[in-house]
Amino acid sequence: MKVFGYVVAAGVALAALPALAQENPVKAGVEAWERGDYKGAVDRWRSPAMKGDSDAQFNLGQAYKLGRGVPADLTQAELWYGKAAAQGHEQAEASYALALFANGKREAAQPWLQRAAGRGDPRAQYVLGTMYFNGDVVQKDWIRAYALVTRSSQSGLAEASGALSQMDKYMSVQDRQAGLTLARKYEEEANRPPLPGAMPPVAVASSQAPVRTPPVRTPPRATSPAPEPVRVAASAPAAAIRDGGWRLQLGAFGDPANARKLWSQVGGRFPGRSVSYVKAGSLTKVLVGPFASKGEAAGACRGVSPCVPVSN
Repeated sequence: MKVFGYVVAAGVALAALPALAQENPVKAGVEAWERGDYKGAVDRWRSPAMKGDSDAQFNLGQAYKLGRGVPADLTQAELWYGKAAAQGHEQAEASYALALFANGKREAAQPWLQRAAGRGDPRAQYVLGTMYFNGDVVQKDWIRAYALVTRSSQSGLAEASGALSQMDKYMSVQDRQAGLTLARKYEEEANRPPLPGAMPPVAVASSQAPVRTPPVRTPPRATSPAPEPVRVAASAPAAAIRDGGWRLQLGAFGDPANARKLWSQVGGRFPGRSVSYVKAGSLTKVLVGPFASKGEAAGACRGVSPCVPVSN
């Protein structure tokens, strides 16, 4: 019997460069995708992906992951995610980690999970946290596990909230409090602006993170049974989403990198929705959708700020 299972929820975020559709096949592919023309989207992305465009590579990975425009093929998804991740594409790094993990390559997935978790990706935090809880590939560390899964739960990932309730059955109050304290430190590290000229850390959640955790106190066998390893559960297909012409604007940034960072932090709150980075003068808008109505869009905004429903 397993205590709880990984559920790696794959979002439908797409990457698009802010340029005119006729000049940019990547953006043209995103627009085709949003119209439901998945094959047309894949056809537009294929050539730039093969030429090394990381956004097109990431988007092809999404298509193969979801089986839209091409047959579902997690091996191909892993391949294209990996090509984009090797070029530093942040969304691809998280998706590559999860694809590796789903394909049974846990040791290879672990450093990529560390990178994505350190940047705040809730799916990576959840999977990495359960790995620490089980001692799966990494050394067992329940406090670090609780901190990571807490951060994931705070981002709105339902599976993480369920995992926390399971962890509560095995962890002492002192260890849970230590995990919450560490989660706050992780959040502070993630929100702290980098020093001028400083290289960003590989991952806040890595074993080399500046925050040290106390050793885990495993319950005595005679009084409290130790939890069994977690089993990986495949994610369910994304539910059909109706496009009523509504999107959410989650902000506008002068630095496009900050737009991508925002999505990496809040993307888990919008399962099944896609993200677009739209240029508006000197700013890059973060648009998420589609939604069937203004009411549905407004409901998805709850707990997220800034967040404004906008029509097409």
